[in-house]
Amino acid sequence: MDLGLKGKVALVMASSRGLGQAMAVSLAREGVKVAVTGRNAEGLKKSVELIEAAGGKALALTWDLSDPSVIDALVTTVEKELGPIDILINNTGGPPPTSATGQDPALWQKSFNDMVLSLISITDRVLPGMRQRKWGRIITSTTSGAIAPIKNLAISNTLRAALLAWSKTLSTEVAAEGITVNVIMPGRVATDRLRQLDEARAQRENTTYDAVVQLSLKQIPMGRYGDPKEYGDAAAFLASQNASFITGSVIRVDGGQVQAV
Repeated sequence: MDLGLKGKVALVMASSRGLGQAMAVSLAREGVKVAVTGRNAEGLKKSVELIEAAGGKALALTWDLSDPSVIDALVTTVEKELGPIDILINNTGGPPPTSATGQDPALWQKSFNDMVLSLISITDRVLPGMRQRKWGRIITSTTSGAIAPIKNLAISNTLRAALLAWSKTLSTEVAAEGITVNVIMPGRVATDRLRQLDEARAQRENTTYDAVVQLSLKQIPMGRYGDPKEYGDAAAFLASQNASFITGSVIRVDGGQVQAV
């Protein structure tokens, strides 16, 4: 299937590893020129290698989402090197595991700035160009915890849920201008982040990593963890011309895990 993306330009946030990297590579396979971002130089190098191996063109940018002052300059760099941004993938790393109570307000504030306000600010920077060209895709990657809160991930559950409401509101404001706004939501997809969470749970519950995995698999109707490529390909479809009538939606890539309609 031709997704109609050849020659488009994408900015993929937090794409030096994990789901961000998978989305960047899937877009590159469709002929998209991709700017990858992150703080880890080695991870960015790997992302560029994977994109080029897929036949795509990549631009790597060292980008710390905690610093809003760099947004304009870095977006301008993408526009000069690759062209106007057609596709924005909003993605961030996750905060540390936390309970809902007893957290330092400074941690809540920092997490909000890094995970929510940064993405809103980046979107505000690229949106005028999309509006001018009457075409754009804004896809925000969150977590299933936003609709089915995950134990010991209170900050993540809370702030990702805020992004759902923001995305839905934005989608109604720009729909008539050829711009779609959607959320893509992973279940248990096999990334380094998921392994860290499973290991932390094993330590917290005084059990083994394998036992935690087996318990998790029992909660997934498909009986397995997802492949990052499956997640990346779902994002590429949402970015495509084929998905031009899908907006304001939440697409779950979870193997049927979340027990909600």
